[in-house]
Amino acid sequence: MMYQTLEIERAGRIATIWMNRPAVFNAFDEQLIAELATACRELDADASVRVVVLGGRGKHFSAGADLNWMKRAAQFTPEQNLDDARKFANMLRTLAQMSKPTIARVQGAALGGGTGLTAACDMAIADTTAAFSTSEVKFGIIPSAISPYVLRAIGPRHALRYFQSAERISAERALAIGLVGEVVAPEALDAAVAQLAETLLQGGPQAQKAAKDLIAAVDGQKIDEIISEETARRIARQRATDEAKDGIAAFLDKRPPAWLA
Repeated sequence: MMYQTLEIERAGRIATIWMNRPAVFNAFDEQLIAELATACRELDADASVRVVVLGGRGKHFSAGADLNWMKRAAQFTPEQNLDDARKFANMLRTLAQMSKPTIARVQGAALGGGTGLTAACDMAIADTTAAFSTSEVKFGIIPSAISPYVLRAIGPRHALRYFQSAERISAERALAIGLVGEVVAPEALDAAVAQLAETLLQGGPQAQKAAKDLIAAVDGQKIDEIISEETARRIARQRATDEAKDGIAAFLDKRPPAWLA
């Protein structure tokens, strides 16, 4: 598919989705939201892609909502307003629920929805110029659509502060509260993302999907007989797959597994 606001770059089994509106700091509008959702679905369905990286062209990852989009939204009917909000929420969910590993590559501003995109990816690496904010209360709104992913990343205690204060969060602070997993110098950002992506390629793709599903099923659950049974059933199912059988045999035979062939 041809995109107007994105570029898709492929390097072997790694695909990078580049938000490509640098003149407006990769701010969201209706088209970027729609194209991001489509790109995520396209790459998730492509078996040749094993890892997806999300980045922004130019100096900034994403400055959040486009001002012209916000002006248009202010004139929406209630029905149009809800439909527009659903499209943004569904795009974030499409990204978060991809069956393969996702990495946010973050530099410069990652504000509002940019913070949400960072959190919706499975993991994030930022450079030292990165700055985050759930700045919505400054505009009299709330970070609702991004909240499930930001809460998952930083927890409710930090969210209570930043959702209400709208403070800028430095890269170092983002690392401390769990919003990103690594902070590097700007000149080292691409190498750090590439290294993590290459590490992810070593795992079995079916096992990685099952691992994501496992976290979703287990997180927040009481550790009792029900959850113990659930985890036992999940590992039993996974051990019975052809991928697992080959992975174990490859280890014993001192050869690469089939997914690395």
